[in-house]
Amino acid sequence: MSDIDKLIAGFKRFHENYFGGDQELFGRLKQGQSPSAMVIACSDSRVDPAILLDAQPGDLFMVRNVANLVPPYERGAGLHGVSTALEFGVSVLGVAHLIVLGHSQCGGIRALMQGTQGDFMGNWVNISARAKARVLEEFPDAGLQEQCHACEEASILVSLENLLTFPWILDRVEKGELTLHGWYFDLDSGKLVAYDAAAHAFKPLA
Repeated sequence: MSDIDKLIAGFKRFHENYFGGDQELFGRLKQGQSPSAMVIACSDSRVDPAILLDAQPGDLFMVRNVANLVPPYERGAGLHGVSTALEFGVSVLGVAHLIVLGHSQCGGIRALMQGTQGDFMGNWVNISARAKARVLEEFPDAGLQEQCHACEEASILVSLENLLTFPWILDRVEKGELTLHGWYFDLDSGKLVAYDAAAHAFKPLA
């Protein structure tokens, strides 16, 4: 079976399970979406948030990009894909939780640490340049793998900081209407940890 045939067979199973076996769910979803959570995740094929969190259709409003990065708030010229999704998720859908989901072995973070450029890559991953600088200052003698791991976690914090530069996100956070989360999935151990702001550390979530 070819790769495309596998995908088509997968759609057939999806169709059978959800349109044949759970018509109530899609009966509701046909009327619109009302997810309570939004996830900003990496494009990496190994870390699909819906699979990791065992979510059903309609549970998560999702943005995926290289290295699960959030740019700072910026108006003006340009095509602001992540910012537009944030505006829709927060201001239109009114999600109550906003999760930045990072992971180990992230190719985008490795590109940042190694200074990879390309047509678009270098400019994009440099959103997290201050995470790289922090890691190089704190772990100057560590190997690349250790530095990448530290930067993967530090980049989540950069994205959380950048989220608060969006005025309508900051407003909802201050009103208690929106909670920000920084999560990190370790592919090696299978563990999910969450950033604890009070402890300034990632702690086991599940």
